[in-house]
Amino acid sequence: LGKPAAIVNMSLGTSRLTFEPEFRVSLEGKPWAFIFWGRYKAYKSDKFSLNIGAHPAFAFKTVPLTKDGVTSDYIVSQRYVATEVVPTYHISKDLTLGMYYLYSHGFDFGTIKNTHFVTVNSGISNIEVSNSLRMRISPQVYYLRMNDVDGFYTSTTFTVSKVDNPFSVSVFFNKVIDTNIAASKDFVWNATLTYAF
Repeated sequence: LGKPAAIVNMSLGTSRLTFEPEFRVSLEGKPWAFIFWGRYKAYKSDKFSLNIGAHPAFAFKTVPLTKDGVTSDYIVSQRYVATEVVPTYHISKDLTLGMYYLYSHGFDFGTIKNTHFVTVNSGISNIEVSNSLRMRISPQVYYLRMNDVDGFYTSTTFTVSKVDNPFSVSVFFNKVIDTNIAASKDFVWNATLTYAF
């Protein structure tokens, strides 16, 4: 979105099958994207898990349109469908190593018809910052292909939370390794305040 936003995530379902809608809106109240995940925990053991998912999604943007000689801004939606495969190896209770693959297809004019997103990632959790603060670090290297252009990137998320507190703070950093995707910025970051209920 390129500016502050609010994101609401929900999860409903059983221990293996969940419906996880996600609503993203700008702080002015304009919709950014609505994503309706269905996720299935296909396999789980002490050391390995495999999750799969799929969703329809609607991305929104504001465009000027002229009707009866008057130009006004309208919010239009673009339709996507995507699927994901998420294998994760649990090295220990607080250390994971995994991969993530997402394929997305856009249907409407102006959408990216075929997107492939592949990551190698890890998660280091429960790092003790103080008696009551814990940190999680989630580094990854990923490949992104959008139609006929592609690139390699690296990113890391740092999350700090307080024990028995619903709030957490995250900072995300993303850096280009090598890319020919014109819209890629060499370095971007964002900060997130999360309330879990």
